[in-house]
Amino acid sequence: MSLAEVIYEHSRHLPEQAAREALNYIEFLEDRYGVAQSADAEDTERFLAAVTGGLSDDFPDDITDADLGADVPRRNLD
Repeated sequence: MSLAEVIYEHSRHLPEQAAREALNYIEFLEDRYGVAQSADAEDTERFLAAVTGGLSDDFPDDITDADLGADVPRRNLD
């Protein structure tokens, strides 16, 4: 079993808050040692899970340019 697998097995038994702290520490170490993180589908799914429900139920889902202020610069993103 690799070291990463051992760390994973230990993390599975931690309470949610402790697992988040362990993840934060691992991310700190990645930054400290310049380890590049690869964005993959799992990263995307974690991000979406974190922000799901972040907007209130009454947040409008039909915002158009007409709703934006006149001082907002417009440019085409193509």
